[in-house]
Formats: sequence, C-alpha cells, structure tokens
Amino acid sequence: MKIYHNTLPHLLLYTSPKKTTHKEIFGRMSRPTVTSSFPATVAVALAVVQLVILIVPSTVVEARTKTIPADSSKLDEWIAHNMREYNDRKGNETGVKALDRRLAKAEDGVRLIIVRKDGRGNFTTITKAIESIPSGNRRRVVVWIGGGIYREKITIEASKPFVTLYGQKGKRPMITFDATASEFGTVKSATVAVESDYFVAVNLAFVNSAPMPELGGTGGQAVAMRISGDKAAFHECHFIGFQDTLCDDRGRHFFKDCYIQGTVDFIFGNGKSLYLKTTINSVAEGTGVITAQAREEATDDSGFTFAYCNITGTGNTYLGRAWKERTRVVFAYTYMGNLINTEGWSDKMHGSKPRKSMYYGEYKCMGPGATPLGRVNYARILSDEEAKAFLSMTYIQGNKWLLPPPDLSFSRSQPNFFH
Repeated sequence: MKIYHNTLPHLLLYTSPKKTTHKEIFGRMSRPTVTSSFPATVAVALAVVQLVILIVPSTVVEARTKTIPADSSKLDEWIAHNMREYNDRKGNETGVKALDRRLAKAEDGVRLIIVRKDGRGNFTTITKAIESIPSGNRRRVVVWIGGGIYREKITIEASKPFVTLYGQKGKRPMITFDATASEFGTVKSATVAVESDYFVAVNLAFVNSAPMPELGGTGGQAVAMRISGDKAAFHECHFIGFQDTLCDDRGRHFFKDCYIQGTVDFIFGNGKSLYLKTTINSVAEGTGVITAQAREEATDDSGFTFAYCNITGTGNTYLGRAWKERTRVVFAYTYMGNLINTEGWSDKMHGSKPRKSMYYGEYKCMGPGATPLGRVNYARILSDEEAKAFLSMTYIQGNKWLLPPPDLSFSRSQPNFFH
C-alpha cells in the first residue's frame, strides 16, 4: 500500500495502541437506550460501567436570521439553533417542525458496535462490523472505530440505513484503498461507498491512495468516498485523493468542519449539499478544478453550496467546470487563495462543447482569488436576495433530519449496561 504522506498534513496516523480508559475510547454520547454486542467476558468486565443519556437543558437560541449569518461570530449560534439534540427536539416540536418520523423512531433505540485493531472490541475490521448490521435495519447503529489505518474497500448497501461511523477522538482512523477507474470504473472505485439513507460520519479520514493521474489521462480517477444515500451528514472528516476524491453522488448532504483534498473535479456528482466551515485544498501541479456538479435537467433539485469555507493549495485552479448542462454551484463567505484562476469557472469539460445553462454564483467571498475582475461573463455575483435560497438549512431540508453528532459518556449510576 502506498500512502502519500506529504499530501496528508492534517491526518493523525496510527500509533501502537496503549491502554485507554472508557472516557478516552468513547468521549460522550447523548442517545436513548444503547445496547452493545461485546463478548461475554468483556461485558462482565464492563458491568460497572454504564451508558448515561445526557439530557442537558438546551440554552434557548434565538434564530436572528433564517439564513446563514453574514457575521461570522454568529455562525456557531446559527448552527446550534438549526442542529439541536434529538432529546430536545422530540418533545418540543410538532407539525411541520417535527423530526423525520423514520429517523425519530430509529434514534429511540441505538445499538453500539466497537471496532478495534487490537481485538478489544466486537470486530477488528469495519467491513465485519457493517456485515453484522441486518438488512432492513430500522435503528441507529453507531460503529465506533479505534485509531489506526484500515485498508478496506467498504460498501454500505441501501438496505442498511441509520449507520453512524464514529472515529476515535484524538486518533482519527484512516480508511484507505487504492482502486482506480481503470479497474473498477470511477463510481465503483470508492474506498467507502454509502448507498443507504441517514448515514453519519464523524472524525474519519477517507483516503484513496492511488497515485496522482496525469492531467488529461484516462483511468486514473480514484474516489475516496461516494455518498449516494439521502440525508447524510459528515462532521470533522477528511477526504483525501487526487482526481474525483469525493463523489457527492445524489441525495441531500451536510458537511461541517471537513477537509477535502484533490486535483481535478475532486468534489463531483449530482447531490444537493451544504458545505460549512470546510477546508478545500488543491494539490494540483498544473490546472486544477474543485467542482464538477452534475445537474442536467431543469427539474433536477441538486447543487453544491459552500459557506464559510477556506480554499487553499496549489495549481491554476478553477472553482468548477460544467460536467453537465445545468451545473449549479455557489460559494458564499469563502476565502479564496491566490491559486484560483482569475476567470473562476469553466463552461465545459475536456473535449466537450461549452455549456449554456450553468449557474455559478459567488456571494461576499474574500481573498486574492475572490476578485470579480476577470471573471467569466456567465459567473454571477449574487445579490442578497439571490443568495437567500442557497444559504439556509431548508436548502437541504436539514431541519427535518439533521442532528448533532452522537455524544458518548459513561456513569456508574445509570441502569443501561453493556450486554
């Protein structure tokens, strides 16, 4: 396996495991009744350790605005208001504000599976943990993954919704494989492919370690993550690759505090997604392209919105190119480094005719790459009114399904034992 360490500046690589406390292993989790599949011997050892469901009274947060605030100091407050704990929501919201019914039912009974490379969990591989989840699953399954490098190629099938992959805090696990389009096809080259709904990932690195392809070459595309399910959320995750790193394939998705790295079209697909506070890093050695959004028909309800993101890196990089006829991408409140080509956008793919119906928008961005001078004539510098539709949680209907990441905690005073 070849890992390009020079392109992984933010990843915490695996070190020899040391004995850890349960607080170190799990952090905190705020969810209703949780059961685990620990072996009997481990269950006995943990009989005195109990899972606490923290029901902390939420501070009432007034939503000063329904759209993402222009004042960055208010952004965390806006996120907290729009992404409240399940226990706070289920008893206080009804009607159109109520949580998605399928999701609410799944969150009422949570199963915990532990993956550790040292054998001190239920499984030593993520693949085996996913295989243990029954087809037709109807409850939230949290797969806690200990630190380390997992060389696996994983698919979570559509029949297994409500899966959360949760990486060990302080030792971000890396899932890596080196499949390419020449062997599998682009879509099926993904190191991790998620086809199920209601997926959540926290603190993980998804890596495709295939070598950087030659610009204009064929077969070198290599996907690190493909998300094809609806209502998925990624928190503090890294996506590392070169061409076609992140396949935001279809469905509504939310990315927060993530890191996405690549060279060409490294965020692509026909998803409808909101990216918040995410670093987008180009490692292109020549021409680079960040997005290739695949909206094709006027009726396609898809597009990418990036807000309060940070674009860094190398290359002569475009914000996006028109993969399909009605590509739709908006950058708002985003810092753009001097790697961004002054034209900003391209209306065609390699070898194709120019498109005519793209929607490329920029709104109150900053940095040397954000100057409107020199932009192509089809780029839109959005007005306040034009930007509104892209800058609220309703853009992905997130108010109906988006919850904070799970919060793990243990106490000796609660009746919920692992068994």
